[in-house]
Amino acid sequence: MSKVLAGIRVLDFGRYIAGPYCATLLGDMGAEVIRIEKIDGSEDRFLSPISDKGDGALFMQLARNKLCMTLNPMKPEGREIVKKLVATADVVIANLPPDTLQNMGLDYESLKASKPDIILTTVSAFGRGGPYSNRVGFDGLGQAMSGAMYMSGTPQQPMKAYPPFIDFGTASLAAFGTMAALFERQKTGKGQMVEGSLFSTALTMMNGTAIEQNALQRDRVATLNRSQTSAPADTFKTKDGWVLVQSVGGPLFKRWADLMGEEHWLTDSRFKDDISRGDNAEVISARLAQWCAERSSREVLQAMEQARLPAGPVMSPQDVLDDPHIAAKGLFQLVEYPGLDKPAPLMRTAVELSATPGEIRSRPPTLGEHTDQLMQELGYSEAEIAQLREKRVV
Repeated sequence: MSKVLAGIRVLDFGRYIAGPYCATLLGDMGAEVIRIEKIDGSEDRFLSPISDKGDGALFMQLARNKLCMTLNPMKPEGREIVKKLVATADVVIANLPPDTLQNMGLDYESLKASKPDIILTTVSAFGRGGPYSNRVGFDGLGQAMSGAMYMSGTPQQPMKAYPPFIDFGTASLAAFGTMAALFERQKTGKGQMVEGSLFSTALTMMNGTAIEQNALQRDRVATLNRSQTSAPADTFKTKDGWVLVQSVGGPLFKRWADLMGEEHWLTDSRFKDDISRGDNAEVISARLAQWCAERSSREVLQAMEQARLPAGPVMSPQDVLDDPHIAAKGLFQLVEYPGLDKPAPLMRTAVELSATPGEIRSRPPTLGEHTDQLMQELGYSEAEIAQLREKRVV
């Protein structure tokens, strides 16, 4: 089976999530990805450790389909190795501050000197230009400064989402931009810079709310899980757990009203359309909460499915591992890794292509696993590699 990005080499200088997962997606689609890591291992390798050597859970997900070499680009010999690597590459990915990029020889002008048609994909907290350009930040900062946290939780307690969705969203958009730049290079022969930022991603996801505020000054505040633009859309406690129900549009509201025995609500002006139902969602949620409290989660979900209303259980991580739909579709691929007692369940490429799907071809690399191999490809002898290793260049 042909791979979309077969023959493309990517140098992954990324750290944490946004940069590395961008490279992961390119690797899933067939690119050769080389993870460039600190001599003693980069910080993202050791987050939420699960192996006997401290390798982390997130690293398992983000480092599949990658080779790994250790390198210190801040030393003169390391800078020389970077130049040689770049000359063999198509894409460089780095989520590092601009001054660090320059010090490492990874700024766009330096890269073009080694490979004129190189594509540089960068990810930062706020992007270039503007007073926040040099600030550092993680996913939570994007959530906090885009309105997302303000609209989550309650007015008394803003709430950050547990999953770093801004990081993963930025990585996905950066991969999209990189693919577009590769497509453009096929036509023109020219490389370019691709810039993603956590702030831009967060503002994209919250843009509808900002547009509404600009137009109507609704001054919305958080209402926990209850939607403000349609109803019923909320989480509800059952006899033995929690469920989430979501309804958008008149046909779904009619099905729900029929199920509740509240057909007269269909002619109630408070519930005439989605935005009206959202404005009066507290009344609707209270009615459904009463109904759910008298039933088990299974009973609620069976009734919702029969009425064709979107609903699902609030699942724990173990529930996710045990879910029959995930098993039937094979969404998790079990991957062995040195130091793990059992294989890790890695989520496959989330977007499915019928002819050229992404795939997990190889396990995450151990620290520096491919350093010697890659250095020899660049023309270094075993003796030279040993000398560089003694000097902690590689």
